[in-house]
Parts: sequence; C-alpha cells; structure tokens
Amino acid sequence: MAEDLYQLLGVSRGASEDEIKKAYRKLARKYHPDVNPGNKAAEEKFKQVSAAFEVLSNSEKRKLYDEFGADAAKLGYDPKKAEAYRAYRDAAARGGGPPGGGYPGGMPDVEGFDLGDLFGELFRNRRAGGAGGAGIEDLFGGEVEGPARGEDLHAQVRLSLREAVTGTERSLSITRPGRCPKCKGSGHFGKPGTCPTCKGSGKIRQGRGPLSMTSTCPTCGGSGKVAPPCDRCGGSGRVEETTRVTVKIPPGVQTGSQVRVAGQGAAGTQGGPPGDLFLEVQVEPHPVVRREGDDLYVPLPVTVPEAMLGAEVRAPTFTGEVTVTVPPHSQSGRKLRLKGQGVPALKGNGRGDLYYELRVQVPEKTTPEVKAAAETLGRGYQHDVRADLRL
Repeated sequence: MAEDLYQLLGVSRGASEDEIKKAYRKLARKYHPDVNPGNKAAEEKFKQVSAAFEVLSNSEKRKLYDEFGADAAKLGYDPKKAEAYRAYRDAAARGGGPPGGGYPGGMPDVEGFDLGDLFGELFRNRRAGGAGGAGIEDLFGGEVEGPARGEDLHAQVRLSLREAVTGTERSLSITRPGRCPKCKGSGHFGKPGTCPTCKGSGKIRQGRGPLSMTSTCPTCGGSGKVAPPCDRCGGSGRVEETTRVTVKIPPGVQTGSQVRVAGQGAAGTQGGPPGDLFLEVQVEPHPVVRREGDDLYVPLPVTVPEAMLGAEVRAPTFTGEVTVTVPPHSQSGRKLRLKGQGVPALKGNGRGDLYYELRVQVPEKTTPEVKAAAETLGRGYQHDVRADLRL
C-alpha cells in the first residue's frame, strides 16, 4: 500500500498550507542529496517528500487526493477522469441500477468517456452475480502510449542575504529532455499511416473485463492515422538539450524556499506538456547582518560621546543609507528599531523590522588629552558597573 502523503510529511490531514510548507522544508533540508552524498535511502526519501509536497501544495490535486487517496495519482489528477470514477463509485455504492436511471438529469456526461457503455456493462455484470466493485485499475487499467507530461526538474540556487532580501534574477544553464526540433515534439515525422494503437478507429477501450471504458485514442488523437516515428528522437518527441533559463527570485526567500518556474522542466513525450522547474534556495550567511525570520539585526558602532550625549548618525541598509537617532546615555547592546525595513513577507503583505544593535567604541589611541578626558569621565560613574554581575 502506498504511504499516506500526509504521513510522509508528518502533518495532519487538516494541516494548513504554511504547515505543509514548513514540514516539507524541514524534511527537504534533512534528506537533500547535497547533504547526504551517496546515501541512496536519503535520496529516495527526498524524492518521496518532494512528490508529496507537489500534491499537497496544489489545492486541486490535494482535493482529489483527499477524496480518492492513492487512486488520484492513477487518475493522473485529471478532473474529468475523477468525475467518471466518482460516478461509477457512487453507482456501485447504491447497489447498481439501469444506465441513466437514478441520476438527476440522467447519466453523468464526461467528455472523452462513454459512461453509458461503462455503466451498461457494470449493471449487467452485477445482475449476473459478478463482483460488486472494482479498483481504479479495472476502470483505467493498462498503460496506453500517447502524450504525457514531462518530468519536473529540481536544482539549487545560492543567494547572498542581500539578494534574498531585495530579490534578484538568475540565469541558469539547464540540461534536460527538450522538445525534438525535427518533429516539433510530436514523435512522428513523414507521411501518415494507420494508427497502430487503435487500428484506425480513433477509439480505444481501456480496462479489463466488463469494467471497461471507451475513450479517444491518445496516440492519434482520434484521427486514426499517425506518421512514422521520428528518426531523431525515436518517437519520444524529445531530445536532450542544454539551455539557459532566466529566473526571477522574489524578495523574502530563505534557505529551503522553493521557486517554481512553470513549463521549464522536461519536455512532454509525444507532444505532451512540459514539466516544471523547481529551484531550492540556499542563502549564504552574511558577514555582518543576522536574520531572524523576517527581522534583520545590524551591529552599529558609535563613539563614546555619541553614546553619552546622543547623536544622529548615518547607518546602512540593503537599499541605501538612513539617519538614525542615538538617544543620550545609550549603552552597548541597545537596539534601535526601524519599523518595516526588514525582510519582505514572501507571501502576503508587510515586512519585518530592522534593528541596529549599538556597539560603543573607545578611541584607538591614547594621547595625553584622551587619557585626561578618560580619567575625568571615570569620575562620573556613581556606582560599580560590575556590582550586579553574577555567574
């Protein structure tokens, strides 16, 4: 039995989108091949949690998975096939009945499927004492050649903290199965002949026994004719290619974030749609700035007079300099907050805050004047500054 996708990510069935995303990021970091070089078990686990996240992060796919479980994948997460299977399942649960009867408005009509034929066979089989139900394989069983969506591809992109905060673009070199230029992805090239899949009828019957279904032939698209296989791609409709892809990285990403680039995955087979490219973000540590969630912390050096008397000083941000007011009698470690100057929220409105942490700096050289000033300053302390220090 296929493992439950919610269990794979370690979340409940009622988990929110954010909970699912956080669970995936945690597991992706744990099992990523770069973190576990040569570990086949970790690599397989990474593929499993990535596949689970792909389904549960898509509201339509998640809805079908919640209804059909593992059978949703066998349906290809196709709403039309799901509607057909739902009609069959509901009819079987009611104990059967004449085709077209017992349904508001008659037999459900799903484009590409002859439901009348399906349910006619189903009900005749039930009256003859046949099996009371069937798995999804009995409805859509058996692989049929034809257009198929290309695989999703995964890659990593490394960013500086500045790029993660402000957003950036990356031009990446990607090697992938691409669309065959000779047959333009169809898999066929030359003068058309009779389709070998449907023998020229344009229709195929999917399934086994009485629970079968008639649909349009996926090889010829219902025309009954196909051209010979392309000699460059061998009929797959794709060849390996290396291309450059420019990707926009939105502001607010962090390590573990995924950026989806629609249609930039592997080309589909025999003219099918391409998959997507998923970039996992790795943000390099900044030598000065510390990030905590959407807040940023920057150490800000100030002189002794500035800390004692107060001052207005210039301070850097990732988008330019600002003027910061240092209150009188400030101590090292005091935080000055700039509201809304932190990291933009990746999804939604608003952004975090920027905090300057004061660092009081004493003069680097001790001249007679500086020494005299320091001695005068020392007499200004009213108590032992280490009196409250306890270990």
